[in-house]
Amino acid sequence: MEYKKNPGFGRKDFKPNPREKENNDIIFGVRAVIEAIRAGREINKLMIQKGMSKDLFFELKAETADKNYFIQFVPVERLDKITDQNHQGVIAYIAPLAYHNLNEMVDKAMENGEKPCFLFLDRLTDVRNFGGIARTAECQGVTAIVIPSRGSVQVTADAIKTSAGALNRIPVCKTDNLKESLFYLQQSGIRIVACTEKTAVPLYEVNLRGGVAIIMGSEEDGITNDILNMCDIKAKIPMKGTISSLNVGVATGMILYERTRQELYG
Repeated sequence: MEYKKNPGFGRKDFKPNPREKENNDIIFGVRAVIEAIRAGREINKLMIQKGMSKDLFFELKAETADKNYFIQFVPVERLDKITDQNHQGVIAYIAPLAYHNLNEMVDKAMENGEKPCFLFLDRLTDVRNFGGIARTAECQGVTAIVIPSRGSVQVTADAIKTSAGALNRIPVCKTDNLKESLFYLQQSGIRIVACTEKTAVPLYEVNLRGGVAIIMGSEEDGITNDILNMCDIKAKIPMKGTISSLNVGVATGMILYERTRQELYG
């Protein structure tokens, strides 16, 4: 898929989801999408027909000028496959839940003397992994899940279903810059813990008590090096087999359980 560069008109680096046709969280039609934006609806992705030059398109462009949406310019055939209704060249994927503000959650937790646990997902893309992780995170008392606003899975109806409804209970925050968000947590006194095989320190030797942010990497290549370099602690899950890594959902469950064990039993 080719992406046109159009500075100042949203973000265009979202990877197409092969299951997007199955996702019914959509609004279509230029006026309907404009009104959704004005109403403050959370938009995961905006798809626009290539070459549009209608007056309403320019009104839509003005509405998105100061927003940080994923915007993908596609052939009309792509839109026709998603809906057979009169989409007028515009389809918006709507988040079924509102995202939370990470900085506000951090500030509130620290002001209340809490020991928060934030779970950062670095470029996770599989909706089933995301749903399973959300369920585990809710069961283990995670304060909030944090995901990147681009190149990452988003909260969708499929994710909520896979999470067995956990995404209705645990806050999810989106950030435009993971490094800046992690730095803000560090400055607030929260330690950054990376779960990675790129260390010799086993998980059971790491102190996970108190305020922490735990980072899990993508299914393909784990945590990016620039994120790893800023972490306060790196922890490795011990393994005896020959396969080099665990499924990210399983690994997340293990490190979150270890934190719960330390908090409850010392």
